[in-house]
Amino acid sequence: MQSTFTNIDEYIFLFSVEIQEKLQELRKAIHLQVPDLEEYIGYQMPAFRYKAKPLIYFAGYKKHIGFYPGAEGIRNFETDFKERKYKFSKGAVQFPIHEDLPLDLITKILLFRVEEIEQKKS
Repeated sequence: MQSTFTNIDEYIFLFSVEIQEKLQELRKAIHLQVPDLEEYIGYQMPAFRYKAKPLIYFAGYKKHIGFYPGAEGIRNFETDFKERKYKFSKGAVQFPIHEDLPLDLITKILLFRVEEIEQKKS
């Protein structure tokens, strides 16, 4: 896989059609929930800034989509991840490719992250 990308489209294009569809679905869901985001590549992954602060990262893999909302974003939703049997770590959760993306949970995480950024700004 290419080691540097200039935008999210370039990143997504490198994957199989099945994974491209999941990544585009996730990208669209993020934009629908939080307008006026800045897209960029961070840590060689698609990323989004909200009010000039990193909001979320995601990445494609052969068997899952990695979603990176930061440590607090994970800690706050551990119960949800356990109930849905998602693998997760200190800063990431894995959404299996063969399952629908949990858009309801993704929305809750995004709104949590937005609130977290808003609180730090005030």
